[in-house]
Amino acid sequence: MGDLAADTRVEGASGEYMARLSRDWEIWGPNGGYVASIALRGAAAHSRFDRPASLVGHFLGVASFDAPLEVRVATLRSAKRAESMRVSLAQGDQPIFDALVWAVGDVTGLEHDVTTMPSKPEPEGLPTIAERIGDDYAENPYHRFWSNFDERVPDEDWIDDWQNRPPGEPVHGHWYRFVPVSTFEDPWVDACRSLILVDTLGWPAVCQLHPRNPFIAPSIDLSCAFHRARAQEPWLYAEATAESAANGLVGCSSRVWARDGTLLAVGASQLLCRPMPNP
Repeated sequence: MGDLAADTRVEGASGEYMARLSRDWEIWGPNGGYVASIALRGAAAHSRFDRPASLVGHFLGVASFDAPLEVRVATLRSAKRAESMRVSLAQGDQPIFDALVWAVGDVTGLEHDVTTMPSKPEPEGLPTIAERIGDDYAENPYHRFWSNFDERVPDEDWIDDWQNRPPGEPVHGHWYRFVPVSTFEDPWVDACRSLILVDTLGWPAVCQLHPRNPFIAPSIDLSCAFHRARAQEPWLYAEATAESAANGLVGCSSRVWARDGTLLAVGASQLLCRPMPNP
């Protein structure tokens, strides 16, 4: 398992930074939300403000774990209360990810939250994935990536025979706690928790409706708006919905709540279908 703060760290100064990718976040290559989190950390290192407001990015290439990731950040607009930055990730001549990031300072204004988190049992009372699956869990090829989370699934959402499941609603929502470190005082690292979940859960939502399909569908873009932080709350409830799929593209939207039902982040992504290399 990986350490979110350590594995997204950037080093450098004056808009020129470097990062090392950890294989603990491998799933179809480096997880997209993980790559986007490094871009967010680059913006954090560059910005004079202390918290992220939003990220919008395009995935341009698949990064290699064997080479350092170059992180270049430039300020596009700097105002009294906010700053816009362009963040570009590359490995040599290969562009990997380009993002626009807004950061904000101490801002006051309107407040409301009219969302309703799905009513689910408390995570501590639910079995772990390893307890539900048993010995087969460690042999799962995606185990390395998913070992970064303590994932708890409500009983009504658990599917015993995943390989032979019938089609269901294209919605995926579970409890997640990052491990081995679950909470982060740095608001930029804390936001990475939501960013990774927003990017990752769209495809599991798609697979609820399309069991045993012959595709993979990595994200080609990702957007995430960060509304609130709960730095001391280890458990997040994240839900993704795949509302529409056509012409090789799948649109997904996601929300992340704190345990107390407070909305922390909302996001969206577009997935591009590709034939599965080994069906």
